[in-house]
Amino acid sequence: MEPQRSTYEVTATRKRPQDFDRLVGQDFVVSTLENAIKENRIAHAYLFSGPRGVGKTSSARLLAKSLNCQQGMSAHPCGVCDSCREIAKGSSVDVIEIDGASNTSVNDIRAIKEEIMFPPQSSRYKIYIIDEVHMLSTSAFNALLKTIEEPPEYIIFIFATTELQKVPLTIRSRCQQFRFKLISQDLIMECLRSASDDIGIKADEDALFWIAKEATGSMRDAYTLFDQVAAFSGDHITLAKIREKLAIAGFSAIAGIVGDAIEGRQADAIARLGELFSQGVSAEGIVKDTADFFHALLLYKEGIRKPEILGSALEDIPVHIAEMLTREQLEAALKAFLTLYRELRFSLSPRFEIELLFSRLGSLPYLSTPDVLVKKLEALKEGIADGSIVIKKAASKVIVEQGPASPAVPAADVTPQAAAISQPEGMAAQEAQPITAGKPEPAPAPTARPLRKEDLKDISAALTSAKKAVLAKLIMDIESIEEDESGTLFLSLSKALSFNSLKLQQKDAEKAIASYLGHPVQIRFRLIEEKKEEEDIPDGMKKLRSIFGGTVAKTSAAAAAAAETEEETAEEEEGYAQSIQSGYDENEDDE
Repeated sequence: MEPQRSTYEVTATRKRPQDFDRLVGQDFVVSTLENAIKENRIAHAYLFSGPRGVGKTSSARLLAKSLNCQQGMSAHPCGVCDSCREIAKGSSVDVIEIDGASNTSVNDIRAIKEEIMFPPQSSRYKIYIIDEVHMLSTSAFNALLKTIEEPPEYIIFIFATTELQKVPLTIRSRCQQFRFKLISQDLIMECLRSASDDIGIKADEDALFWIAKEATGSMRDAYTLFDQVAAFSGDHITLAKIREKLAIAGFSAIAGIVGDAIEGRQADAIARLGELFSQGVSAEGIVKDTADFFHALLLYKEGIRKPEILGSALEDIPVHIAEMLTREQLEAALKAFLTLYRELRFSLSPRFEIELLFSRLGSLPYLSTPDVLVKKLEALKEGIADGSIVIKKAASKVIVEQGPASPAVPAADVTPQAAAISQPEGMAAQEAQPITAGKPEPAPAPTARPLRKEDLKDISAALTSAKKAVLAKLIMDIESIEEDESGTLFLSLSKALSFNSLKLQQKDAEKAIASYLGHPVQIRFRLIEEKKEEEDIPDGMKKLRSIFGGTVAKTSAAAAAAAETEEETAEEEEGYAQSIQSGYDENEDDE
């Protein structure tokens, strides 16, 4: 006869809290429910929302035990009475647990509405716990509305969901809402230590740290992973066994590969990657661990030193890599691996993609974002402006020709002794000048000369050849040229139209004159005002005007002559304006 085997109970079930005091990481929920029970302020509907494995269903059972304990309503139920034991086992006839994912239709809700007409058999309250309530259909939610708004006094609904946004607002508004949060890594490690002590297994801190990190705030996930690790670790859980059996890369292995790639040893980095693949590490695992590595370096660069935030022990952080790279470079690397993780499922060869990205890490220290480049340019500009940065022109090499037998030697490479020997006798070494055999000396630069009136014709011809006919015509309207002590040229014109047009093209005029003279110039334009001639006014009329003031009226003949003169002047100016406009049109056609 075979010996009777003891029933194995998974850690998540064995460590399920049976009292509010043992519900970890949910202090707000615990304190609120305890006060409500103590003051007998029990709502008819509760909605528990939050991530998976953080205690929503456990809290619903604890609330049911507290309300239906045969020793009386208490935030700390006895746990030994028939009601407490039946609720803990899930066999109580007055505490009904329903899976919302498999009871989604309106008919299931109608069955509940028929059942609530009957009071509880042996308990104080008849409690319905609906898990994953967001999976109910719209018709089912609508069927629940009136029931949860005005249920019988002995009915209590407790809804649990991981996706609160999918629960209709009409349901949420009728419930007291409790939002559960993720459990901290320290609390998970503390619970894992207690679980390992309960089963008599020794566990290293780094191994428990890895399990708690992989759980990502879920206590149930931590217990499930702990059971898996404990199954192959024997009586001692170590991080080395976890890496070997679960085929994970590990922080230290990734740090070595990244270090080789950044420092230019791409061959070593690719070889180490090959070792990870040969050990059975998946492509997704390598990319995920590398993203975690750069994430930890980025947080360390920002001054964060808490291991639970970094995702790694502080002593495992490669400080030399963090100091070698800037924050922008670490962000770029992290983004590259996150993008690769999303694109791996469409890749022809995930291994090739990973090797290519690691080989490109050699250029990471030279990567710079546009924002950084702009800041550097601004700093350089400010430094040049305030004189803290001085730009020196590089000295050009002087070729000293010593004759046909000896090759030309750069002056920067000639020693003082050799330079003294190669120079003519009586010439000091520091005063040596380049010798150019058979080459005439360059002619001295021509001295600047002033602009003359007769030069305007040549300048106009040059502008016409350059297809700037308008400016060529305007230049010819200049009547006089003056130059002050500073070298500024004052060009005088009597025609207002030419004066205004030249002012608009002053830069082009300066370039044309400077090109002709061979040196830069600065010009200004002046408008000559016409003076009225009074020679034709008789002396008597001048005397009368001095006595009575006013102006002298011209005779009809004089007025007619003046009108004729003004008309001719107007026609002349109109013709000139038309010629200017035709010049503009020709210029545009040429362009």
